[in-house]
Amino acid sequence: MRNTLNLLILFLLSINCLFAQSKVFDNLKMESEILDMERKYSIYLPPDYETSSRSYPVLYLLHGLGDDHTGWVQFGEVKKIADESIINGGATPMIIVMPDANTGYVGYINIPSENWLYEDFFFNELMPHVESKYRIKSEKRFRAISGLSMGGGGTLIYALHRPDLFSAAAPLSPAIGPTDPKKFIEWIFRNNYNYNYDFDFIQKDLDALLEFNHPRILINKIPLSKINSVRWLIDTGDDDYLYEDSSLLHIDFSDKGIDHEYRVRDGAHTWTYWRESLPTVLEFVSQGFHQF
Repeated sequence: MRNTLNLLILFLLSINCLFAQSKVFDNLKMESEILDMERKYSIYLPPDYETSSRSYPVLYLLHGLGDDHTGWVQFGEVKKIADESIINGGATPMIIVMPDANTGYVGYINIPSENWLYEDFFFNELMPHVESKYRIKSEKRFRAISGLSMGGGGTLIYALHRPDLFSAAAPLSPAIGPTDPKKFIEWIFRNNYNYNYDFDFIQKDLDALLEFNHPRILINKIPLSKINSVRWLIDTGDDDYLYEDSSLLHIDFSDKGIDHEYRVRDGAHTWTYWRESLPTVLEFVSQGFHQF
């Protein structure tokens, strides 16, 4: 009887999704007093958003170096993948927010020496803005974060800094780097030679930046109970040139007693890999959005 009911619900949801259309807006703007500039973001609204009055869980989805708020829309095919995951029952309907971290200084962290406070903008302006403008459930259990490469590093930093805000975090191919300042500088310039960015600002206060932001340092400063209040999924490709970052993070998480899922699949540091990862992310965060 229960199986029949579940199939009926899934069928009705599928029929509804066939007629209701999801929407993506990829050039939304807001003013930031903290950054003293206009910021852009993209948003995915699930198929039944326009036909219902309910509120939805939210996933913050962060792009990598070289992309912006449109990366997950254009290259990640977020609309197609999210629609399919919702229709087939793998994911619950949710709102997906994709901010721009490619304007001004690159990245998701605060850089006090440059008076650049992107993390403050994210938590104090972006989140309140989108969660009041759209019908988003604002409780921790209905909020998750994920991202690729640089955005995977941002995912780790944000969920570790604010475990009170996120129920799940899913870094994909996270760019983390060594904890030693000298080795970190070498890593930065070795792995970003294809990008025309000035990273000299990082060296001004590198010790403090690593101490406050490096995930492998942070896990030794935060109570284990707070870290374990977040569900963790680390996903990387076996041919990813940043595989060592994920491997060492997995070892540190295990040694520390941090509950997490660790996935290594066939693939490299490419959009092909991340598109294949996104359904897994949507299913993973949806498990926390559900009541069992």
